[in-house]
Amino acid sequence: MSFEEPFHITQEFDLYQNVSKWAHHGNHTGATSEPSMFYISIAITAIYGVIIVVGLIGNITLIKTLSSSKSMRNVPNLFMSSLAFGDLVLLVTCAPVDASRYLAEEWLFGRVGCKLIPFIQLTSVGVSVFTLTALSADRYKAIVKPMDIQASNAPARIVLRAAVIWLFSMTLAVPEAVFSDLRSFSIHSTNETFITCAPYPHDGELHPKIHSMASFLIFYVIPLSVISVYYLFIARSLIRSAYNMPVEGNVHVRRQIESRKRLAKTVLVFVGLFAVCWLPCHVIYLNRSYHYSEVDTSMAHFIFTVGARILAFTNSCVNPFALYLLSKSFQKQFNKQLCCCCRALAKRSQSQRRNRNNIHMTSLRTTNHSVASLSFINGKHICQEDSV
Repeated sequence: MSFEEPFHITQEFDLYQNVSKWAHHGNHTGATSEPSMFYISIAITAIYGVIIVVGLIGNITLIKTLSSSKSMRNVPNLFMSSLAFGDLVLLVTCAPVDASRYLAEEWLFGRVGCKLIPFIQLTSVGVSVFTLTALSADRYKAIVKPMDIQASNAPARIVLRAAVIWLFSMTLAVPEAVFSDLRSFSIHSTNETFITCAPYPHDGELHPKIHSMASFLIFYVIPLSVISVYYLFIARSLIRSAYNMPVEGNVHVRRQIESRKRLAKTVLVFVGLFAVCWLPCHVIYLNRSYHYSEVDTSMAHFIFTVGARILAFTNSCVNPFALYLLSKSFQKQFNKQLCCCCRALAKRSQSQRRNRNNIHMTSLRTTNHSVASLSFINGKHICQEDSV
């Protein structure tokens, strides 16, 4: 989700394209052969594949779990479903495109793909970070201003807020579709030129700096700052309530406070994972924007970039598992969904096996009937020959 980091940093890191091009242009020392770089590219692509599969399974199961159980249909879980859907969009669009750069020499998705894919990717990143902000605001109301939460948390309003987040994210992503295009870049060390998808041409210095700083502020610094303010108020409110709570207070009130604390902790874990996983991509993008006309082919830059990308995509598959570890109610519902899926798969397997057996038995009957008929015909034929 790093906003176009992997997307834009996908694009801008498309500048040194993929492992194979890096090996060809950047490995002048001969320390790493092209065959070994080929295996490295396969390994990186395999890691992407694992992230995509695990992320799809986790997020689809999360959405199904939260939507199928009435007890799980509350305000935070509606936002979490939207967050999971944003992660799915990111995994389906960005991860395969990013992985392809390590195997292909050129941009594979044409000019339309160059404009559409960054738009979808940045939308997904915006949905993720702004949904986390909305979740933090919801936890602030639930803990600091609990009397206001009932009136403002009707399901229809929450769905409307989630829709507004998606619309706002799409609006912010429009410039990506407008400015992204296939552009030519040169590697000065070899005087070779290649064409790739990039958010702006390499001959201007101001545009990359404005773009990277704006992305960093809008999709990282400002939302996380707002979330930090919310959690400062939440922490202060919880500390005060701990001091003011009677030793033998109302059991129901205590349970309610504990439940809200656990949910606030869950949201904070999600925010922490987002911040840690996306910071390296933002750092790389900021650094790249100040050296945009140059293509860094060093091994250190390559390793750090690949690690940052993989870490960013990992964020799109860890939330369901973090929620599983932090929420007992979600854990029970999640296990039910897995058991239902396992039973459905077992029934389907048994049905297929039964069908295969029926087909096999029918085939055997048909074969036996054919053999018997042939034997009978041959028998008559033999008798006729003997009589002659």
